[in-house]
Amino acid sequence: MAKKTYSVRYVAGQPVERIFPPLAFSRLGQALPPGEPLPGSKLLRVMVWNIYKQQRADWLSVLQGFGKDAQLVLLQEAQTTPELVRFATSNYLATDQVPALIFPQHPSGVMTLSAAHPVYCCPLREREPLLRLAKSALVTVYPLYDGQLMMVVNIHAVNFSLGVDVYSKQLGPIGEQILNHQGPVIMAGDFNAWSRQRITALYRFADRMTLREVKFLDDQRRRAFGRPLDFVFYRGLKVTEASVLVTQASDHNPLLVEFEPHKRTDKTVPETKIVGIPHAG
Repeated sequence: MAKKTYSVRYVAGQPVERIFPPLAFSRLGQALPPGEPLPGSKLLRVMVWNIYKQQRADWLSVLQGFGKDAQLVLLQEAQTTPELVRFATSNYLATDQVPALIFPQHPSGVMTLSAAHPVYCCPLREREPLLRLAKSALVTVYPLYDGQLMMVVNIHAVNFSLGVDVYSKQLGPIGEQILNHQGPVIMAGDFNAWSRQRITALYRFADRMTLREVKFLDDQRRRAFGRPLDFVFYRGLKVTEASVLVTQASDHNPLLVEFEPHKRTDKTVPETKIVGIPHAG
């Protein structure tokens, strides 16, 4: 029997809460409850990082140094250790995690730390066909200061699979939700896009969703076979700054992106078309 997919919410001073996927999201944005907006009327700071299950030293100092100033922190391979939960609940109003791997003490999966409570939360899981290990994704929605609702997708894509059928299958329900959302969108995480087939599937998906890719001038992202693994895509926002933090605190480098919300939803096709995929180095 398949395990139920759910997210776990951590809020300071409140009992831990399990949240199950909504029964339907075809009317996403039409019947969501009101909520307090993400703080900051001009800039939205986002940190994206595969934290490698906190297996290396200094992961906490990196989060304390760079994560505490971000309104959103999107982690992959986050284990719910007491240290991480303490940091999250001390610095953020809400923290949502989708347990993908259940370890004896602390489950691991994507985790989204936010400076506002989400008004919508949809956890997703996909099992890798070869190792039978699960990867997770989390879709949350937050009000912005101007009344818009912003969708945030935190994803850790399946890694070990033959072809791209399972890879594309994991993106399917995410795409359905993005298409039903009228406001700004951020989709980010570890996409494990290490093959030509995978990165082609990812770019095609982003193009269908009218999502643009954040470009990094000094691109120090973790690579496999010459291709970056971590990405940030967006819609209805303007990128004001984007950088990669080089650190030994994980086997991935954190991505730091600063956005400025538009006053209207931008659903235009990306200005830069993908004309080719570079060969592996």
